[in-house]
Amino acid sequence: MISENCLQADPLIIKHSHLFMGKFFKRNKPVQPLPFAVYYYTVLSIGLIGLLVSIYLSYAHYRVYTDIGYKSFCAISRAINCDTVSQSTTSIFLGLPVAVWGIVGYIFFLCFLLFAKNKGAGNKRVWTLLFLIAAAFTFYSIVLAAISTFYIHSYCIMCLVLYAVNLLLLFYTRMIRSRFKSSGLIESFKKDIRFLKTRRSSVLSLFTSFFGGIILLLLFFPAYWQFDPPVLLSKTNSGITEDGHPWIGAEKPKLIIMEFTDYKCFQCKKMHFFLRQLIAKYPDKIRLVHRNFPMDHSINPIVKEPFHIGSGKMALLAIHAASKNKFWQMNDILFEIAGESDVVDLRKLAARLGMDLKTLARSVNDPAARQALQHDILSALKLQISGTPAYVVNQNVYLAQIPPEIIKTALAD
Repeated sequence: MISENCLQADPLIIKHSHLFMGKFFKRNKPVQPLPFAVYYYTVLSIGLIGLLVSIYLSYAHYRVYTDIGYKSFCAISRAINCDTVSQSTTSIFLGLPVAVWGIVGYIFFLCFLLFAKNKGAGNKRVWTLLFLIAAAFTFYSIVLAAISTFYIHSYCIMCLVLYAVNLLLLFYTRMIRSRFKSSGLIESFKKDIRFLKTRRSSVLSLFTSFFGGIILLLLFFPAYWQFDPPVLLSKTNSGITEDGHPWIGAEKPKLIIMEFTDYKCFQCKKMHFFLRQLIAKYPDKIRLVHRNFPMDHSINPIVKEPFHIGSGKMALLAIHAASKNKFWQMNDILFEIAGESDVVDLRKLAARLGMDLKTLARSVNDPAARQALQHDILSALKLQISGTPAYVVNQNVYLAQIPPEIIKTALAD
């Protein structure tokens, strides 16, 4: 039989049960929010950080394309390299650098944030709109991260900072909605819109200025990322050296620059167009001799893993064009299209150059062209060249760029 004492609750158990339940319910009480100003200025600070980082990235993007010797602090390796990300065609969106769109976006967010400080907003208004804007920023961050991972294969440290900024904006705007007991998302959105309608003049002024600014940017922002080589005129001196390499510039030069380049190399492209502009300005003093050194693993023995895929075939196309007296036209086009796709559209290329399509297609398997390319590669290796661009001036090898004093001395004589 069960004792009656067993059915009676032990006072000690009751006491501990009450203590446990008390702690449990205490922990599940609604979190008391901090003063509204703490949340507001936290979000303001995060938004300002995003704005400042976007300004830096815009500056770095400009320098990458316009300064021959520029290298950002986060150009650490092939996988972590802000400059590689800037050099990608995906760094431009709707005619503007992505970093500039970042500036526009954070200014838009911060302008809306000002309405949350308005006395009529209480602690609840426009935070739903800000949450939705932060959600859009976060989604765009995911898209950019995917592009960096699967297309560019390189990451920008400062871009990663912006991804974190966007996540924090999303987190804090959601927290503020929760802490100050906003209603459902759709209902709060409607209330935010009604609140903004009561400040119609301020909102109209904001949107007019904002979209007017975007239109002005799209119309007048300089496309500094587009490299335009000088037009090849009939009087432009060019030819083939005694050992079979194409040259352009002075017939009796004071300075001869031999370049070893890769059509997939951004720095090669930037330096080549700089040198072409220099030769156009001083046609009787400088001669540029072209050599190929594609960093394509299928062609170059020092490249052990896939890199600059297709640059070897582009070099073969250029060698074929040299045999048809169209090297410099081909050279400019190859640098122009190199960043657009891993595949060269031979039909379009032949049409632009006025060359026979079938002959051009066969040139990549031409034994003579392949032998000429291997000769260029072996010559570079004998000079201990291991990257591009590389320049040989007065039997000295310079990587990435030519010391300015060498060019200045030649031009001064």
